This record gives sequence, structure tokens and C-alpha cells, in this order.
Amino acid sequence: MSYIAQTLADAAETKTTFEGSGFGAIGYGLAAIGPGIGVGIVAGKAIEGIARQPELAGQIRTTMFLGIALSEALALIGIVVGFIF
Repeated sequence: MSYIAQTLADAAETKTTFEGSGFGAIGYGLAAIGPGIGVGIVAGKAIEGIARQPELAGQIRTTMFLGIALSEALALIGIVVGFIF
């Protein structure tokens, strides 16, 4: 029997369990990708809006901060889920 076939046979016989050491950090890292992209898009579009209509800078800035807060809520939910599971 070849070495690869023997290794696969040995792996099939043993049951591997993962004890969750460090998987929460990986999960949070993956969960932070979406809010990071979202914050970047919100800030970029706010800058574009202020550049097009400078007189609305105050309203656009307020809306930008609201969008950033909602996006960051997803990141906070991700870290809480990482601690729970």
C-alpha cells in the first residue's frame, strides 16, 4: 500500500476533534471584513457628496457618522459571538 493510501486509512480510523482554540479570533477576523468594507464605502461616498455640494457638509457628515455606527455594530456583534462560541 502506498504511503498516501496508508495515511488516508490512518486518518479515517482516528477521530479528530477540534477544541476551539483560536477559532474565535479567526471568526472575528472574518466578521470584521464586512464592516471594514462598509465603513470605507460610507466614508468615501460622504467625501464625494461633500465635494459635490459643500453647503450640505453638516448633514452629510451626520448621516455618515450614523452609517459608520450601524456598520460598526456588525463588528461588535461579531466579537461578541466570537466570545460566546
